[in-house]
Amino acid sequence: MSENKDEILANFQSITGIDDVGEAFSHLEECDWDLMAAIQRVIPQEDQTPPAAAAASTPPLRMDNSFASSMRHATSSSTSALNNFSLAPGPSKNCPRWLKNASANNLGSSAAESAFVPVASTSADADIIDLTSDMDLAENRTSTSAASPSSSAIKTITFNIHFDQQIYDIRLPSNATIEQLKKKVHDATGVPICRQAIRGWPPAKLHDAQIPTTQLSVLGLSGENELILIDLTEEGYMDFENDEVSSRLEKNFVLTIVQQPNGIRHELSFSGRTTVQEVKTNVYYVTDIQVRHQEWTGWPHGCDNDTTLAQSGIQLAHNFILHNAADKIRNNTNNSSSTTRSSNALGLDTDSSADEFEDASDFNASEEFFTDPVPVQPTTRYLIPNNTDNEITGSLKFIENYKQRFGEPCPMFHPGSLEDAIKEACHKPARERKLLAIYLHHGESILTNVFCDRLMKHENILQQFAEHFIIYGWDLTHESNKHLFLSSVTACISNTASITVRNISIDKLPSILVIGKSRLSGRSSCEVLSVIHGNVDLDDLLSRLWESVDMYNDHLKVEIAEEDARAARDQVKAEQDMAYEQTLQADIAKEAAKRQKEAAIAAERQRLESEKAEEEARRESIRLVAEQSLPKEPLETEANISKIRVRKPTGDFLERRFYANNTLQDLLNFVASNGFLIDEYKIISSWPRRDLTAIDCNQTLQALKLYPQETVILEER
Repeated sequence: MSENKDEILANFQSITGIDDVGEAFSHLEECDWDLMAAIQRVIPQEDQTPPAAAAASTPPLRMDNSFASSMRHATSSSTSALNNFSLAPGPSKNCPRWLKNASANNLGSSAAESAFVPVASTSADADIIDLTSDMDLAENRTSTSAASPSSSAIKTITFNIHFDQQIYDIRLPSNATIEQLKKKVHDATGVPICRQAIRGWPPAKLHDAQIPTTQLSVLGLSGENELILIDLTEEGYMDFENDEVSSRLEKNFVLTIVQQPNGIRHELSFSGRTTVQEVKTNVYYVTDIQVRHQEWTGWPHGCDNDTTLAQSGIQLAHNFILHNAADKIRNNTNNSSSTTRSSNALGLDTDSSADEFEDASDFNASEEFFTDPVPVQPTTRYLIPNNTDNEITGSLKFIENYKQRFGEPCPMFHPGSLEDAIKEACHKPARERKLLAIYLHHGESILTNVFCDRLMKHENILQQFAEHFIIYGWDLTHESNKHLFLSSVTACISNTASITVRNISIDKLPSILVIGKSRLSGRSSCEVLSVIHGNVDLDDLLSRLWESVDMYNDHLKVEIAEEDARAARDQVKAEQDMAYEQTLQADIAKEAAKRQKEAAIAAERQRLESEKAEEEARRESIRLVAEQSLPKEPLETEANISKIRVRKPTGDFLERRFYANNTLQDLLNFVASNGFLIDEYKIISSWPRRDLTAIDCNQTLQALKLYPQETVILEER
């Protein structure tokens, strides 16, 4: 089997011209080593293709010279095998389409509708016939390769897959798909297809590279590409590549464009959502170089007009070089004209054909287009880009492009949404209210330039807009922007206003819609008061604006009177409310003062009671200490006893017996134990009169002559 495989591999490479053994081996493996199926896989044929056309459209086959010569030798030495075949009409079921087509081609037009049909042959003879036909087909394709435009359409693309610190070389034809690439990656690395995450695709083709059926030829790849394989293990994988593109959508890109050959620099800022086509359109407004004549240097490989700046892979600050292709054509045309004039002076070459002379005349006839000194501005230029999904963005673009196209002076357009413009104009008090003028632009209308250049710049018109209107602008050139505006009009004004805008034909645009509140609408919503089309002159436009203002002011007079009366009533009510509020505040203040006074009295009472309680506690503490310090009272029968009587301030007496050697302090403690503290009272002896509390309290009663008995008096200090 191994020898048979080697033979099949050699035949497959000779017939298809694939020099890479690995690539040829992979094709045969996928076809289970069926030579015919593998050849049809590499060189597909259509069943409906006529035999003569198939030979001309089939890619050329490269054959080894030694192999071809050996096959011719085998063919010449095996004529008996050829005699076993007869030409018969009808297709052969066993013969492949490319072989039938090639055979019909070699046989000539008389046998073009026939094919080889086996009558009787051995297996060896059949092999010789098949290989001989393959050789003839290869020679026929080689001879027709110069006339075949698709001969180089399929090319081999090399991928260097970086994975696990190794590089795997994989080669595939350009018509292979992402799924086939992942199968090859699986065979080389062992990573299952469901866990493969491949990074390194061109930024503009990230989305297409995620689709398994996408062919490699549409990804804008070079001949050799570096890719990184990430194994999606259980820990998961963050697609930082797509996240980076998403984050770049919200960033600003500063593009420095050097216009050649004069070297003029233009620095423009765009958001990441801006497409390449929109960049080229904006550059046209700045440089007057039409998009079809712009030749750029600096865009990454794989970018197209629908690619956004975030997807393109450029830096946030990027430099470009811009050429005008019209200048090159103009220079070539001038050179051709000079050559023609020289030829006319010297005489035309008699060998030149009439066709060449006619081609030169046609080419020179285009000189008038490129040498026009004042390029005509296209009438279809829009002021708001197509598919704008945000009113505020569209309004700002409208103002910016309007000023660039028509210049100053121009009306002060309101920047923002239609809802904001209506609030600014109509949803205010009657004295501050203005009319809303909606300017509807259309780039394809023949009235646009005259209306904007003459009427919208006139001093009286601008003064009217400034004093009595809030003006809002929108471009209806693109259907998508028209639908967005109609939806906004329906939501903010009314369905009737939306129908009015929808029914304005292009030949009447630009138009001005005058919007305001009226008594007929109940003053709660706005309506279209007037529609001024673009087919008016200056006086008519001015009078229509004045008429709208006068009519609106008449409506406002009633509202102003009602608002004044309402304001007067509100003033009276406010004064009454103020007087009531003042009275209420006074009552509240009195009540608060009363509560404050009561609270102060209660606090003072509580303070006194607290002090009294503290004082009583202090007195009781002193009394207990004095009582505990008293010596034991002697009996009446005992000797050396002194009987002391203490007369209280109330007139009654305290009486107690003491030993003669007891001290004056014992007497003081006795008095204190009965509630008469020494710091509040003093003890006076009757004879001689003296203040005992001022004497040394350690003297005995006997020494103080308070023995055997004595009466003392308590006096308050």
